[in-house]
Amino acid sequence: MEGIDGDVYVVDNHSADGSVQMVREKFPNVVCIANTDNVGFAVANNQAINQSDAEYVLLLNPDTVVQEDTFRKCLNYLDQHQNVGGLGVKMIDGKGKFLPESKRGLPTPEVAFYKMVGLNKLFPRSKRFGKYHLGYIGEDEVAEVDVLAGAFMMMRMSVLDEVGLLDETFFMYGEDIDLSYRITQAGFTNVYFPETSIIHYKGESTKRMSANYVFVFYRAMVIFARKHYTGQSANLFVGLINLSIYLRAALALVQRMISRTWLYLVDAAVILVGLFGIKDYWEEHIKNFENYFAPIYGQTHFPAYTFIWILMVFWSGGYQRPYSMGRVIRGVLAGTIVISALFAFLPDTLRYSRGIILAGTALSALAMLIIRVIAHYKRYRNFNLGRAANLKTVIVGHREERNRVLGLLQKSETTNQFLGFVALEEEHDDEILGSVDRLNDLCELYQVDEVIFCSKDVSSSETMHWMSKMASKNVNFKIVPDDSQFIIGSNAKDVNGELYTEEIIFALADPNQQQKKRLLDVLLCMLLLPLGVLIGWFGKGILRHYQNVFQVLFGQKTWVSYDNRVDTEDLPVLKPGVYSLTDTKKSIEISEEMRKKLNYFYAKNYTFETDVKVVWKSLFLR
Repeated sequence: MEGIDGDVYVVDNHSADGSVQMVREKFPNVVCIANTDNVGFAVANNQAINQSDAEYVLLLNPDTVVQEDTFRKCLNYLDQHQNVGGLGVKMIDGKGKFLPESKRGLPTPEVAFYKMVGLNKLFPRSKRFGKYHLGYIGEDEVAEVDVLAGAFMMMRMSVLDEVGLLDETFFMYGEDIDLSYRITQAGFTNVYFPETSIIHYKGESTKRMSANYVFVFYRAMVIFARKHYTGQSANLFVGLINLSIYLRAALALVQRMISRTWLYLVDAAVILVGLFGIKDYWEEHIKNFENYFAPIYGQTHFPAYTFIWILMVFWSGGYQRPYSMGRVIRGVLAGTIVISALFAFLPDTLRYSRGIILAGTALSALAMLIIRVIAHYKRYRNFNLGRAANLKTVIVGHREERNRVLGLLQKSETTNQFLGFVALEEEHDDEILGSVDRLNDLCELYQVDEVIFCSKDVSSSETMHWMSKMASKNVNFKIVPDDSQFIIGSNAKDVNGELYTEEIIFALADPNQQQKKRLLDVLLCMLLLPLGVLIGWFGKGILRHYQNVFQVLFGQKTWVSYDNRVDTEDLPVLKPGVYSLTDTKKSIEISEEMRKKLNYFYAKNYTFETDVKVVWKSLFLR
């Protein structure tokens, strides 16, 4: 906003991450509107527009980075072209790739049909089939367009006074199409203006392949169709949209289900097939008796064994990325112990061979490890299970800021391999790979995976220049804002990016860990329920033991939690615990500060093994 007479409004739709406090503390000149509910995109923007008396209004998404001269260039263009009602710019994603939604055509029934059947992708430059993203208009060509993207939409206030503000019937998506259409219907033009560009990370705003996104987006299209089309055109459009909703929603659900369960299903299939193979080998070569095992063995035993192995590997963390050999083997061995214990309780007629269980243990561990090695390599391009991709990283900036960012990178506990610095001017130092004017060549020469730009020294314009220039290369880009403890960036428009920060990340803040903890609580209740007499023999109190079991079972407590004698306000929320880490250290005098540190350690480094050890020691080893 330097040199521009203007105001900045931030409308917060009831976020829960401290955004309002941060804006008010760090940016006191910003007008911050804090809503107590998520009122949607249209309502939120209208709140700010209604408070403004400016000549121009810019709608700008929070997941964007603009160039230093973006606003000035856009304002100059609008000043010189009085008939332009709305202006959009060239957008690139976090990888430097052009975002086709920077320029769009009106979604008529014809255009919607071509998009739905995929003709717009087959013939993107066709003036007939490529109208949705106007592929026949060059990325760097100033042109009139039908629709502007709400991520960056600059408009004249006088035009908004004439055509109205965003239609609040739209909660999210479609309101930019509707407003763009009303601007052109009023006799003004919308212009795609690629003489400046912005980064739109996009994945930070929405999960575009979720079923919820599909329903919200296409329902917005239904609202648009019913509002602006009549008769047969409206019915045809709505019919196409409804068909698209169910097809895309079904596809989204299938994709999400596959992405979440494929590893479990592959593990189960391989283990089951392997167990049947072991059975056949056992009958032919060990027992020398065909059909030695009754059919029930394959119908019940094998599925049960498979389920237990997979469940214990899950609890051991064997499905968390990056995959770990130790967690898989630990889970398989724990599963074998459980299977062996259950096996001992079976009647003689159903107990066949411990050898198959042992062979199945080896098979399960080997199969799961091979599957994870393949999946790990596909994702991280290395065979080191337990380690994420060792990205080869360079930092671009002046000496002082480069060193600060390197320190931040080292403290963030990433596995990145730091290659060296890229200087903004001629420097002679062992850690200087070269100057920024040769960044493209340096990345190719040193096989660089990630470039981190110091925004204190490298302008947004220059950053975007290099991102666009190297968009075809497999290089990730990150930005460190001035005086920030965060290294930000996203490598694809549909996914959230990695966030490097030295701030503490608690394991117990992960919903998956919370879910595992609850499952473990229930399992421990099942195991400890019949052990009341044994617990009483150890002097723990039978009645108290059963009270704890039922309180945990019904979700009133958890087996292990924080020591509640000290403040836990800054830690992830947990239910009251039966035990804590301090209960296993009765022989040691523990200060209040040490109790806080133990709570902190528990939240940060939580694993399900921790809970098992604490419960075991608390019940039997004191």
